[in-house]
Amino acid sequence: MAKQIIYKPVVSEKSEKMTSKSNKYTFIVNKDANKIEIKKAIEEMFSTNVVAVNTAVMPSTPKARNTKSGVVRGRISAFKKAYITLAEGEEIEIFGAIEE
Repeated sequence: MAKQIIYKPVVSEKSEKMTSKSNKYTFIVNKDANKIEIKKAIEEMFSTNVVAVNTAVMPSTPKARNTKSGVVRGRISAFKKAYITLAEGEEIEIFGAIEE
């Protein structure tokens, strides 16, 4: 593909709960990608059937930290999240097969 669409999966308590309850996975995606491109990229990468794609653009947030020379102010840039709903009975191995 001309541009990279899927950056990384979101691993948090909320995303893990959504995965176990309703078979939804969360990914950080390119801000310029639309739902159709995201769906095609997920189906191609993980060879699964995607039922729905919901997106949310998270706004940038200001951050500040204290240092010896004073307060350093900055921003965390905005990003886009995609919530992927898979077909019933399918799953994505995000971390690969974990052997115990």
